[in-house]
Amino acid sequence: MKKIILLSVVTSSFMMAGAYKIPEQSVNSMALGAAYVAHTDGADTAYFNPANMAFMEDKQFAELGLTWAHLPRNKFEGMQGYSATDIQVATNKSEIENLQLPFIHYVAKPMGRLRWGASLTVPGGLTKRWDSGHQKVFAEEFTLKVVEVNPVISYKVSDNFAVGGGVRFIYSEGKVYSDGEDIKPLKREMEGETLEYGYNLAMSYRPTTDISMAVTYRSNIDLEEEGDANLYLFGVGKQYSADVTVPLPAMLNLAVSKTWQDKYTLELNYERTYWSSYKELDFNYGRAIRPILVSSFDDAKVKKWNDTNTFRVGLTAEVTPSITVMAGYAKDETPIDKKYISYELPDADADIYTLGVRIKANKNLSYGLAYLHDEKESFSLKAGENKNGIIGKFSEGGADLVSVGLSYKF
Repeated sequence: MKKIILLSVVTSSFMMAGAYKIPEQSVNSMALGAAYVAHTDGADTAYFNPANMAFMEDKQFAELGLTWAHLPRNKFEGMQGYSATDIQVATNKSEIENLQLPFIHYVAKPMGRLRWGASLTVPGGLTKRWDSGHQKVFAEEFTLKVVEVNPVISYKVSDNFAVGGGVRFIYSEGKVYSDGEDIKPLKREMEGETLEYGYNLAMSYRPTTDISMAVTYRSNIDLEEEGDANLYLFGVGKQYSADVTVPLPAMLNLAVSKTWQDKYTLELNYERTYWSSYKELDFNYGRAIRPILVSSFDDAKVKKWNDTNTFRVGLTAEVTPSITVMAGYAKDETPIDKKYISYELPDADADIYTLGVRIKANKNLSYGLAYLHDEKESFSLKAGENKNGIIGKFSEGGADLVSVGLSYKF
């Protein structure tokens, strides 16, 4: 079965925290704003810090849940420039999007000093649609689904030190349509899929019973896409074989937690995402495309994204033996310089606020609910500041996420 090249949809696949990365893949992680690396104690430990599996009690752990993601409209007020003499009013709003993202985690019983676990997550779910106006020329529809399967193991080196790691299998499928026939005679229809793999590593150290320190790393993964691209001019389409490679960047987490009275835990987390590996988007075609389409579809698009820092803090409080409440905050950077902002991903720095609760139904079963609000900063682009000809102000956008889940140990 032939697959259609994703084009820029792939470039935004892993873009979740700053560019729509979604590190929150369980109830606890959502409730704590992903400040959940050093102090993990459920089945989701397999995903967030597999080294910590070595310190869990001698039982099996499982968690099943679902996240609803609501993406409000992005508002743009301004102009679109196609050339120095062709600048047109482009005030518009994108469509509202709603996504459902499942997650499953499992940790097995220990086998001596070894232990294994696995996770199935959807770390990249994104849809952006502009149904009218100049934005439709560039991003009529921009949809991506990413599923990750991550089997892991841990090894208990000593009573207070453990290491872990695993293999990451990532399947993605996406769609990118752009339709300029009402304004420009160009159109594209592209869909595709890919299966890639990488690895993750983790290390945990507990100098005392109430302090945990951790380092985790998720590798860079290059998505190597091959397929067909359908390009249209004046309503007449042609199909071309094509290929493109884009990176899913490496991520490093450093975390420390402190627990008081076995009831209250504070975690601090620093996350570094290596977006600078994304320098340009360059397509290769099996044969020459029509000359008039070269500037839109064949010339390499400069990206020059920046590495980003995210700072997270999470607080867990056991208010009763059966009720635990959680809250978190994160300051998140966008990797995209204003010079390269586009309608597919009008990203900005964000403040992230989270809340959650977990309730024990009995000694083995618990259920939880968590909420996350992502507040994007508004920003403006002056004439000549943006390489894509955008002049004006982006506002609103952001995201609201709700997670529910069941956890069971046996």
